[in-house]
Amino acid sequence: MRRQACWSIVALAATLATIMATGSSAAEEATVHWPQFRGPRADGLAVGKTLPESWSETENVVWRAELPGWGWSSPIIWGDRIFVTSAVSQQDREKLVVGGYPGGRVLPTDEHRWVTYCLDFETGKVVWEREAHRGIPPEERHPKNSYANATPVTDGERVYAYFGNIGMICYTLDGEPVWQQRWGSFPIRGGWGPGISPVLHRDRIYLLNDNEKQSFMVALDKRTGRELWRVERQERSNWATPYVWESSQRTEIVTVGTGKIRSYDLDGNLLWELAGTSGLVSQTPVAHHGLLYVGAGYHYGPLYAIRPGAAGDISLAEGQTSNQWIVWSQPRGSSIHPGYLISERRLYVLFDAGLLTCSDAETGETIYPRQRLNTGGGRFYASPWAYNGKLFLLNEDGTTWVVEDGPEFKVIRKNSLGDYAWATPAIARGSLFIRTYSALFRLQETSGSNQGE
Repeated sequence: MRRQACWSIVALAATLATIMATGSSAAEEATVHWPQFRGPRADGLAVGKTLPESWSETENVVWRAELPGWGWSSPIIWGDRIFVTSAVSQQDREKLVVGGYPGGRVLPTDEHRWVTYCLDFETGKVVWEREAHRGIPPEERHPKNSYANATPVTDGERVYAYFGNIGMICYTLDGEPVWQQRWGSFPIRGGWGPGISPVLHRDRIYLLNDNEKQSFMVALDKRTGRELWRVERQERSNWATPYVWESSQRTEIVTVGTGKIRSYDLDGNLLWELAGTSGLVSQTPVAHHGLLYVGAGYHYGPLYAIRPGAAGDISLAEGQTSNQWIVWSQPRGSSIHPGYLISERRLYVLFDAGLLTCSDAETGETIYPRQRLNTGGGRFYASPWAYNGKLFLLNEDGTTWVVEDGPEFKVIRKNSLGDYAWATPAIARGSLFIRTYSALFRLQETSGSNQGE
């Protein structure tokens, strides 16, 4: 507890120092913690004077930490600790498939270790590592998938690491095990493996497990791991992390399935549902301007902007683009993998094939239509992020496209780390953290080129 208190003091001091140095208002304070997938608000937005806009394998690199094994979970950050998960096999790293949509499935026969690592913020050195499970993988995976896809979460006191088909384990920030929950393994469509991350809200952890056998969502007591409730779902496999939407009217849990988008209250009761998702689903909703932005689809599925307070079946009738609860919709507006990003009134959608579009978040009207990024075939799986008036779009070949955050499409530069990347980056205390196939990079502006912007 004493060390945890020190970490909180360090984080607070860092925030105060940034405010004093930049004259930031409360709304512009530097991002200090990154406790879950896509950050404090799960929206990919950050603030920080020293956050880099250009980098390479050597430029603006504070440190590069190689990690055993591999995984596409995102790092999370609290104070001076970074947490990341990995699946370590006897072969260290398995063959990676890049480009296109390869078919098939992989079922390794060698022993794996499912591990959580804690790294030091300043040095990148491993502070502790803990093994959640050891054995031969119980289920297959896609050639592009890993066995460590779920991003952990933290409340600043404990870390909750989830490995699909293995279970969840809770640690103190010092790495002491607190509790664990196991649900067994479930087959996933095509043998592609799971990819849903847990969500932490107040004293509960919500976990969705949509599979080919027995889909469900559970709520756990974060202190004990005790199951508080379980909801059976009429859904098949998907990879979409739930979203806790705190609106002016209530707090609800929004889930995206291959059949329907559904929202539940905090006790697991169904509030509303919406038919109209499209095929494969791995998209996470986001909320801004008092609206929920949610969609799903393989090859451009529908995208909806929804008012708070909805009830019952809110599906659109044939020919409709809006109704009492749906403010606007775009029939082919949603990406399948990268999450939506909203900056001011601009809603950006990045499609995995390398297309970027921008719409007015309040009206759905087009600001600029789909613009193509000349990637040479590499796809986008990481969700975009933004700071200092720039958008950042990370391609699977490790190249980040830097685009102006504004009403006109303008590519500013491209940055490469020379290694493959699927994981969505993390941002904290003026640094950007990008996880590649073989390493975790801490990047920070050191040349002074951002000063005064």
